[in-house]
Amino acid sequence: MKSPLEILQQYFGYDNFRLEQANAVENVIAKKDTFVLMPTGGGKSLCYQVPALALDGTAIVISPLIALMKDQVDALRVNGIPAAYINSSMSSFEQNETLHQLKNSQLKLLYVAPEKLSSENGAFLQILKQVQISLFAVDEAHCVSHWGHDFRPDYLFLNGIKHQFPDVPIIASTASADEITRKDIIKQLNLQNPLVLVSSFDRANIKYFVQPKQAVLQNIIQYLNEHPDDSGIIYCLSRRGTEDMSDKLLENGINAAYYHAGLSSTERAKVQEDFLKDKTRVMVATIAFGMGIDKSNVRFVMHADLPKNIESYYQETGRAGRDGLPSEAILFYSYADVIKLKRFAMIEGNEDQSDLMLRKLQQMADFAEMQKCRRQYLMEYFGEKHAGNCNACDFCLSEFEILDATIDTQKLLSAIFRLKERYGKNLIIDFIRGSKGVKITDYMRSLPTYGVGNNHDKTYWQNLIRQLLINGFLDESNEEFSVLKLNDESRQILFKGKKVEFKKVKEHAKAVVVEEIETDYSTPDFDSNQDLFSELRTLRREIAERENVPPYVIFSDATLLELSTYLPHTKEELNEISGFGAFKIEKYGEIFLPLIIDFCRKNNLNSKISEKKRKRQREPKKATNNTSGTFATTFDMYKKNLSVEEIAKMRNLSVNTIQNHLVKFVESGEIEAAELMDVSKIEPIIEIAKKQIIPSLKAIKEELGDDFSYFEVHIALAYDKSMQ
Repeated sequence: MKSPLEILQQYFGYDNFRLEQANAVENVIAKKDTFVLMPTGGGKSLCYQVPALALDGTAIVISPLIALMKDQVDALRVNGIPAAYINSSMSSFEQNETLHQLKNSQLKLLYVAPEKLSSENGAFLQILKQVQISLFAVDEAHCVSHWGHDFRPDYLFLNGIKHQFPDVPIIASTASADEITRKDIIKQLNLQNPLVLVSSFDRANIKYFVQPKQAVLQNIIQYLNEHPDDSGIIYCLSRRGTEDMSDKLLENGINAAYYHAGLSSTERAKVQEDFLKDKTRVMVATIAFGMGIDKSNVRFVMHADLPKNIESYYQETGRAGRDGLPSEAILFYSYADVIKLKRFAMIEGNEDQSDLMLRKLQQMADFAEMQKCRRQYLMEYFGEKHAGNCNACDFCLSEFEILDATIDTQKLLSAIFRLKERYGKNLIIDFIRGSKGVKITDYMRSLPTYGVGNNHDKTYWQNLIRQLLINGFLDESNEEFSVLKLNDESRQILFKGKKVEFKKVKEHAKAVVVEEIETDYSTPDFDSNQDLFSELRTLRREIAERENVPPYVIFSDATLLELSTYLPHTKEELNEISGFGAFKIEKYGEIFLPLIIDFCRKNNLNSKISEKKRKRQREPKKATNNTSGTFATTFDMYKKNLSVEEIAKMRNLSVNTIQNHLVKFVESGEIEAAELMDVSKIEPIIEIAKKQIIPSLKAIKEELGDDFSYFEVHIALAYDKSMQ
């Protein structure tokens, strides 16, 4: 039997497993149950595809959507792997042909919908008992849980698989499930002592932006005109919204289409296929579109309306950048969306479920409103530590000034206290602003805090209340007509003089072209030949049309970028390009190589594969992404012996931003840690960091005390990373 790594290299063209793939593969091959939680684009499918090729028999993959099945099977067949699917889009003859292949052991993977297992009184299960099954893979496993964000009743039938096939391993995979959903998935599927593998949720190649929901259409059109070659998805809340948005984009010369559950199955299939095959550039869709969409070159995902929960937002934004290349997630936010969605969150006759949905909606609103690193909030939501300062979200890229809100907060809390914590935010704001409305009684007008906040408008007080709630300085009762309540933090501010400071945006970062971002996806620091890249994309599209598959199934954009960067001239050199397995080298090598060789001849260029080999072995790694743009400016000024404070002042940036720039150069080895800190402090910092699963600047700083600064902790971690 070939090793998992040999299978990975031969069929998929990758040199190494990443995240938790290797552990998952080994566990399944050992015929043990496995639960895999891995981010969208993290490579969940390889966790069962590689074992399927290593084990005898056929792997049964349970997948919720027809499009996902076709996508996966197309990709497997292009790699020379015998795979098929059975679903309602096929004729009886086609289904019988596939079953014939299954019975004759001609398939390594068979994809089926969950309802296939329960239909016809379990007739399909009886067929499976007559053949050798290597494993069951349950994709999008969160669909089995009532606590998940996309529960599907058909998945509940999967509960019986373990009883009927006790010796066959089950691997369940999902991209988004909180702790309660994970436990429920394991229970519902009857997994036996499963190995639970949770990969990092950090999609480092995605930049996150939240922008006010104002002039949304104009903003989207401007963005699309600035990114003319980029493909993406725009999510809207309603069917009508998708149609209107799509029509407006078409009127402005943008190649767009809409997708929602109101279309016929034939229409949906056609629209989706055109998007997958790059015939449609922008898909405007409701949440009915996207689960399992494997299109790797989606460069942006926009939300014109607020998603209902963090899980949905994370999964939908995760459809961007599956190839590991820089991508963007842009959310247009208005609190009016929260109010609108609250109506949909209420489930009649199920108070617990309603409370859960409302809480998840509030967490989604908090994400949009909180003055905090967006990435850090997402990671912490899923139970993963993150130090913040990601330099790849609008919060971290914005410029701020500190706003002392202590006095205004005391006015507000005093009003709540005087009114005996019996009213909601709207009446409190009217009271503090001195409203003459009928809801303000004569007794209220007699209180000393009546009208003390008339120096600010209603919006100011609304924003202040939101920040106090988000930061835990104030509570709000969880009922239909919620009221504001004081808590211990409130009393510290009101009676003990605790200060309240918030960051006020001085210059808000907006969605721009992503260039300077380091990823965990082994993406090279490309110096590609863009003309050749364009020619390779054209060639890929022609091949895809002949084979009737989406272009990214042939090769991802990341693979084409490597080809246009390292210019391989032979099949042996193609073996160094990620995505070229043995089968694809034989199938496509002689098609792509002449184009590359001809381009090199015309432009007097030679193969650079030797540079790629050196790059793989190089230590410490060189982060060349720092050497352009704003980072380079800071670096140049630092090399002229200017202090951090001087650079910040001259560039009109915060000291913290300049420090973050310099930390990046410590990590790349271009600045010595000794230039910025006492190196004797590095070892104690690293010792504490290594005790943590995911190093947290805050936790390390708190353990070390005031003798160590956040900057020193950050430098030490960067230095340690540079030496790995």
